[in-house]
Amino acid sequence: MVSLKSFLSADTVTTTAVADLRAQTAALTGEPSMLCVFYDSDHHDAPITDFLAERFPGVPVLGGTSCDGGMNQLGLGGRGSIALLAITDPEGDYGTASVLLDGDAATCAEKALHAALDNAGCPGELPELIWIYQAPGHEEEVIAGLRRVVGDRCPIIGGSSADNDVSGKWRQLGSDGVMTDGLVVGVFLSSGGVGFAFQGGYEPAGASGVVTKVAYATNGATGVVTQARGRRIITIDHKPAAEVYNRWTDGLVSGKLSTGGNILAETSMHPLGIDAGKIEDVTHYLVVHPDQVLEGGVLSTFAEVEEGTRLFSMRGDKARLVERAGKVTAAAVANIPGGAANVAGALIVYCAGCKMAVGEQMEGVADAVTKSLRGAPFVGCFTFGEQGVVLNKNAHGNLMISAVAFGR
Repeated sequence: MVSLKSFLSADTVTTTAVADLRAQTAALTGEPSMLCVFYDSDHHDAPITDFLAERFPGVPVLGGTSCDGGMNQLGLGGRGSIALLAITDPEGDYGTASVLLDGDAATCAEKALHAALDNAGCPGELPELIWIYQAPGHEEEVIAGLRRVVGDRCPIIGGSSADNDVSGKWRQLGSDGVMTDGLVVGVFLSSGGVGFAFQGGYEPAGASGVVTKVAYATNGATGVVTQARGRRIITIDHKPAAEVYNRWTDGLVSGKLSTGGNILAETSMHPLGIDAGKIEDVTHYLVVHPDQVLEGGVLSTFAEVEEGTRLFSMRGDKARLVERAGKVTAAAVANIPGGAANVAGALIVYCAGCKMAVGEQMEGVADAVTKSLRGAPFVGCFTFGEQGVVLNKNAHGNLMISAVAFGR
């Protein structure tokens, strides 16, 4: 029997928020199989880690900082919030492992996965689900390293840790403590089964073009270019990428073409999309978020793009982004054994860029998820990158929503 309990506390003073969590969890009986913890980056780490070590000694921990904290079935936590999800599954196996992303991120990820399986007491087994939380910047390499072990036979779900203002104050939290440039890998072998879904809430706006030049990414260990792909798009259809994007969006970033600068806020409703394939004649897109205009009209993004890829101009609106959270959750619930009647709870990832774009309507996101779960407990985090399965392939994207639902 799988049981999930969710707790949410909000206070800008870390010790006060932790004291509230301590009081809320006092009635929790038994030892959880895993803890998922997400908190506002303005909080101090030590009171949180001390509480977890004292209250839940030896329990695997997975999480880190999340933009403005978290949410659960009671609503949006808001600034200063800490969200905790306790998964209890005596018949299942769960484990985590942490690693600094130092050097070859793919190899680091591969080692962390093996360590997590060892810690779960399941060395060499194929987990039902891998859940990851990491520093932004190496997501594609991390997935590549994990795929060396499991390929696409196992879903890889998760997010990139975030702060409140993209100033780099994000941290990752594992059983060994807190990191600033690390990866936490969790493995789930649930006795009640899991369902998952990963989608974006955007549609094509009409224009498209082919990436004709990128600033190549290199292998971190050797410095050797391995693929013509990267996070800086130099040209689209042989023209400066930022100028092409600006034309597609009717002058959205005109003020930054000559000076350069951050465009995250402007582009949250106007990202780029990559055709990931069709399901029942409906095209699914992996979303890419432009974050800066650089010198020479280069467009920087939060995900890698390969030369020769056709990029589509995408558009969104607040109502669709609110509704999509509920639909993604419902899709995950439908995939667990017994469907909605058997759901124990869920773990939700909602892009921080979408959160900023939705603004005051974010309470509707929490409500939509709660409705799809029929009130079952969940915790949601707000990330600077999302990982999930698109047409049976593990991938990294931006401005995406993922849900993992647990069966009883």
